[in-house]
Amino acid sequence: MFDKLPVPGRNDPCWCGSGKKYKKCHAAADEKMEEFVLKGEEVLPRSLLKTKKDIEGIKASAAINIGVLDYVGNHIRAGVSTMNINEWVESYLSDHGAVSADLNFEGYPYSVCTSINDVVCHGFPNKKDVLKDGDIINVDMSTIKDGYFSDSSRMFCIGNVSDERKRLVEVTHDAVQAGLTAVKPWGHLGDVGDAVHQVALDAGFTVVRDYGGHGIGKEFHEDPFVSFVAKPHTGPILVPGMCFTIEPMVNAGKPDIKIERSNGWIVRTKDGSDSAQWEVQLVVTKDGYELLSW
Repeated sequence: MFDKLPVPGRNDPCWCGSGKKYKKCHAAADEKMEEFVLKGEEVLPRSLLKTKKDIEGIKASAAINIGVLDYVGNHIRAGVSTMNINEWVESYLSDHGAVSADLNFEGYPYSVCTSINDVVCHGFPNKKDVLKDGDIINVDMSTIKDGYFSDSSRMFCIGNVSDERKRLVEVTHDAVQAGLTAVKPWGHLGDVGDAVHQVALDAGFTVVRDYGGHGIGKEFHEDPFVSFVAKPHTGPILVPGMCFTIEPMVNAGKPDIKIERSNGWIVRTKDGSDSAQWEVQLVVTKDGYELLSW
């Protein structure tokens, strides 16, 4: 097999742990993957495909991740500090037997990312960052539960937000939906990125090139990298069992970014324009996709 992993006999138990015979489980898909490789296409190794057991574990983690964001949505308002949000997250995770995937990941010092207005991503919670009427904020939440990872983020409009900011938030959400629509089993990952990009471009916005989505499930960041400025009909084949995020960062101005030197984490638009992001996590299925976290 192309990925050098063992291939069961046709009447042996499938490698995925389903308990079914290989010929009635993954044999046909494996043969199809091999055919794509022979055609010169990029195909991820089977070790990155999620089994039924894996999906169940990810869903349990995602239920908590979704719950955290629901809680934030019910309590966020003008006058709340981003450190308050971090405290809510830590309390909710503790109450549900989970931990933050963000905390201490490559040295990141908080349990959640809170990115206001011109902050593209990785915003630090801070007692001094008090939300004001008219702000927009992305709350990016990642959870580990029983060894499984979930990841999603939402935009929140605080009070009376300008029409320009509302439009940026709405268009970014529409771009994510377009990306989901483009998820077709045995299609290309580049089709997803291109669909996202076109929605942003048509609205007069730009998409950040330096960051993108990622595979996820057994680790926080797995292959593949998901570019949202990708070309159609390029990139890895969307094999059922692939689990990844769609999370474009859309700027009202130019796509260029800068990272704060003082901490090496907080990313802002270089021109000071606003930025928005929504993130969902999905798994490719035989018929399309299943949304896992949002």
